[in-house]
Parts: sequence; structure tokens; C-alpha cells
Amino acid sequence: MSVSTEKADLSALRIDRDKRESAATTNSKKTVIGGAVALVILVAGYFLLRGSFAATPEVEVTTAALTYPSSANAVLTASGYVVAQQKAAVASKATGRLVFLGVEEGDKVKKGQVIARIEDQDVVAALAQARANYELAKADLEDAKQWLERTRTLHASGSSSQADLDGAVARFNRVQASIKSAEAYVRSSEVSLENTRIRAPFDGTVLTKNANVGEVVAPFAAAAGSRAAVVTIADMSSLEVETDVSESNITRVKTGAPCEITLDAYPEQRYPGYVHKIVPTADRAKATVMTKVRFKNRDERVLPEMSAKVTFLSKEMENTDAKQTPKLTVPSGSIVTRDGNDIVLLVKDGSIIETAVRVGGRIGDRSIIDEGLAQGDQVVVRPEPTLKTGSKVKAK
Repeated sequence: MSVSTEKADLSALRIDRDKRESAATTNSKKTVIGGAVALVILVAGYFLLRGSFAATPEVEVTTAALTYPSSANAVLTASGYVVAQQKAAVASKATGRLVFLGVEEGDKVKKGQVIARIEDQDVVAALAQARANYELAKADLEDAKQWLERTRTLHASGSSSQADLDGAVARFNRVQASIKSAEAYVRSSEVSLENTRIRAPFDGTVLTKNANVGEVVAPFAAAAGSRAAVVTIADMSSLEVETDVSESNITRVKTGAPCEITLDAYPEQRYPGYVHKIVPTADRAKATVMTKVRFKNRDERVLPEMSAKVTFLSKEMENTDAKQTPKLTVPSGSIVTRDGNDIVLLVKDGSIIETAVRVGGRIGDRSIIDEGLAQGDQVVVRPEPTLKTGSKVKAK
């Protein structure tokens, strides 16, 4: 067998470097182009989104609210609290266990009325002893007086010496002094007994009960676990509203100026009042001046520590104004005329809704809305002509 010795042709196995380099270049170009296109898309999307956000205008909105006719004469408004000008935490002058408490929250008391009592057995016993000593001293005084008269008679007749007379006079004077001491001890014991009685210092109403029967009460609560005040009472006729007025506005408030008081608890009720006093000092931290407003008329629903709003008025409120009901109003600048109709731009879920309204007059710088809105609706203040139904907006 013969083996072929022909030389193999290896030229076919040569790598075509030109073709490989050409393919790599083509792929690289495609990658660069794809990346550039993606970058352009991202940048374009960013600016489109940015432009979309920038296109949403910000608008100032306000709330349709109830306004009283007296607000037309309002100078300024301030908030405060109802405070009793005559208020006392009634405590005992003596230390002891509380054995009687005759009042509870809401009870009315009269000046001098016994509202509580602490244990007094030792004081009662001391008073009884003082009175017994006083009676004994009175008996000694009567005996000394009679002895002095007899001694004087005997001395006048010569049957008694001057020493006897001097002794009778000294005894009489000594007994007189002792009876004054006994009287003072009786008064002291009576005062000690009175100190076990806790009385109302003025006519008022019990606000809080701070102690219970069986607890130890003491002046200034000096003992551990003891109570100081037994009850807290206030004179409800002294209720006033204490409100803070900023320093920049205090010149607009005058003593005696009319006011209108509204309590947060009863927003539908208005109470006429007047500026009773402007406290002659400022609060450095808050830059305010306390102003006390007194009620002209009030009812039993007005209670201490209620939050209140005071409207300072430029002139006295008329009786007819006081009886009028509040009106739904918006700032007059919120109303625009389009196609011959009065409308407001209602803001709901970030979109504008053109809403026709019927205007029924004005209260100061606000317009009365008789029809078309409800209390609490949000409307645009001073709307731009470009805003219309469907426009997207953001509230400032």
C-alpha cells in the first residue's frame, strides 16, 4: 500500500482578519448609535416631563365661609380664652383630716357658706376648757370684788390695816388681769375652731373638687401626700375674654370699643362685648399685648377656659345686625364675569371647574353667594383669564 505524500493545502485555513475587523467595527457603531438614541430619548423625556410640570400653574385659593354682617365693621380679629377675673383655690388654714365636704362641681355657693370641715375634736375640747377657765375667772373676780369692798369698810372703821386693804386691791387687780387672759384664750380657741371650717370667700360656682373626705389637707400642702386646695370656685359674673393683640395692631384697639365675641363651642352664637382693659405691658416672647374684653350679655353656656374669637368693631353693632344669620361669602376678587354670567373657578381634585353663582350683595370686601357654592368649597382668588374648566392647577 502506498501513502499519498501530496502536500496539504493549508491556505484555506487562513483567518480573514479584514472581515473580522469590519464586523467588530459595525457592531461597535451599532452600540454607540443605540446608546446615543437611548440617551436622546431619556433627555427628551426628562425635558418633556419637566415642561409638563412647569406647565401646571400655581394659584391662590380661598374657602367659601359663613360671614356675619357685623364683619363689615371689623377692625381686626384675635383669639383668646374665657377667664374668670375672680377665682380662688379655697384651702384650709389648719392641718387635719377632711371629715365633711358639702359641695361638688357646678354647685353655687354664697359668701361665708361652710363648704368643708376638717376634724376638730381637739379644738372643740380646747375651746371648752378655755370657756371653763373664763367662767372660773369671772367667779374669782366676783369674790375679789366683794372682799375688796369688805376690806375698805373695815379699814374705814379702823378694824383693818392698810396692808389688808392693799392686799385686797392687789388681788382684785390680779383677778381682773386673769379674766382678760381667759377671754383672749377663748377667742383664740374660737379662731382655731373656725379654722377647721372652710368657707366660700365670695359668691360663686364650684369649678373643681380637689380633695375628698378622709384625705389630709394642709396649708400650702406642706405635708407629703396632703392636699392644699379643697375646691376651686369662680365668680361667673366676672368672666372676660383675654386675647393677645399683636404690637403692630394695638393702636387700632381702644378701651371701650365695641366687640363681637364668638365661642368655638357655639359658633352660631355671638355675644356683644367691649374692650374693658388693655394691659399696660407687652409679652416680649410673643410681641403681643393682652387685651381684656368684657361681655355685655352672656348666658350660662359661657364657661371658664373656653376658646373664643374676638372681632373688634369700628362701630356699635345694630340690634338688627346682631339677629341676622351668617351669609356664605367669598372674596369679591374671586368672582369674574364670563359670557355675561358671574362665575367662580372651583378647585376640585387639582382641576378647575367654572361654576356659575348668584351674588346677593357684599359684606366688606367679601361677596355674598346666594346660590352656586357650599360652605368649604375651594375657589381661586383673582383667577387668570387663561384658566378654564379642566385646567390643572396647584394650590399655593
